[in-house]
Formats: sequence, structure tokens, C-alpha cells
Amino acid sequence: MLNNEFFKSEYIKCEEGVLRVITAGKTGKAVLLLSGGGLDNALLSWKHLIPALSKDYRVFAIDWPKQGGSSPWNGVAGHQCLLKCVDAVLTYFKIETASFIGLSQGGAVTLAYTILHPETVEKLAVISPAGVIRFPAGFHQLLWLSAKLTWLTNGVSRLFFINRRTAEWSLKMMFPVIPKDFDSIVDDVLEEARINGVGASDWQNNSISFFKMNVYLTPELHRISCPALLIQGGKDAAVKPKHTKEAAKRIPKSKLIVLENHGHWSNRQSPEIVNKLILDFLNK
Repeated sequence: MLNNEFFKSEYIKCEEGVLRVITAGKTGKAVLLLSGGGLDNALLSWKHLIPALSKDYRVFAIDWPKQGGSSPWNGVAGHQCLLKCVDAVLTYFKIETASFIGLSQGGAVTLAYTILHPETVEKLAVISPAGVIRFPAGFHQLLWLSAKLTWLTNGVSRLFFINRRTAEWSLKMMFPVIPKDFDSIVDDVLEEARINGVGASDWQNNSISFFKMNVYLTPELHRISCPALLIQGGKDAAVKPKHTKEAAKRIPKSKLIVLENHGHWSNRQSPEIVNKLILDFLNK
């Protein structure tokens, strides 16, 4: 896990539970980091980006409800709940404007929040963003069914993280090229699984209805007026490049970077590349 010399934990009391926010950096503009769903948390996704940003920015990385230190959490942590969590962080730290960086589920929240509150978001960067996907008929209904049968899908997921050997095998499928700190990733994922369990997030499960995606932002992306950077893994199986490419076409001030031979978690596969892309983007 990230060396604690770079950060401290702050806890925000919410109606449903306590929201943990990792903070770093003492000067500069505010940057919010929004991680993915499922087996993820703020320190897991942003282990390498937090210290890189904290030199020149004030960093606020949110543990989503039921992840990391934001557990236990009462109720369903769906799309509206995550938007409220962002509101809570901005209010608690008295942040009027900030840049947002979101991965997957966090990318969807970043895009949605920018559409709703354009005056708040100075710049945004999303990595393999969710919320821009439409699944074909048949496959979509299978996803809907898996979201409803959480007892089954969670049980199957637990089999992949029952011990270190199976966890390594499962995580290797996420990376076309194995990261240098792969052993550390395995350790941190197993720790998250031990503390908060294994399975899809509430946002992931509730974003799917039988005939359509409940969170489908592409038709509204033209409303985003701030500069936007979209980073996409060329071999991402979760968010196909064609979806992110279409999203980039809809955002007026956008730049798309496709990282060939990268998967869904490009910020952990090649943190030095992704960090530089984000820093160059923010520093312009």
C-alpha cells in the first residue's frame, strides 16, 4: 500500500455511514480522484498517482461506499449515492472548483457530475470510463441476470480470490503486460477482498436494467465544456475502445489517448505513462 508519508485519511460522517477520503498535498489546485467499482479502493487505484500529484496539487481520493475505509455502509450505493458522495467531499473540504480524474465507475461519475455541475469541474480525465456503453441484445440480458443473482456471481467471484494462487491467475487476465509491482497489486486486492468482500459494486449492479443501461451518458456528453482527457486501453475487455472513441467525439474539448497493449487498469499496468499524461494535461 502507499507509503503514508504522502497522505492522511479524513472521515466524513454521512447518513448511511462514514466516507473515507485520502488527502495529500498542501498547495495548488484541488484534484479529485474517483476509483473503480468492485475490488478497488482509492489507494489501490491511485497508489502511484497520489504522490505524483501531491507535489503541485491538493489531492482528494475517495473510497467509495463499501470499499476501503468507507465500510460498513447502510443502503444501496448506486449512481445517485456516489454523486452525493462527491457533493459531501466538496462541501466538507470547502472546494469550489476542482479537476476530476476517474477510472471506470469513477469515470462515469466524473462525466455525470460534470454534466450536472459544469461550474465546478475545471478539467476532467477519465480512464476506460463506464457510463458510455450500450450492450447488444442477449448479452445485455445476461449481464442484467448476473446483476440480479448477486449471491451466485459473488460466490463465483470469491472462488477467484480464495487464495493467492487463484488471485494471481485472475489478476493476470486483466493485464496484457504484467505490471512491475504485480505482487503488490495482488497483496492489496487480497486485503480489500478480506475486509470488504468480493463482488460487483452497487453502482455496477444498478446501472443495468433489462432492456437498457440506467447510466448511459453518451447522448449528454456534448454538454461538457471543460477540457477533457480520455485514456483508453487498446485491449480493454470491460470498456471496448470503440465506446470511449465515440465518447471523445461527443465532448467538444477532448483529447483521446489509446494505449495499445493495455487493458482496463492502464493506470496500474503503466503508471509512469498514465501519470505523465495526466500531469501534462493538468499543467497546461
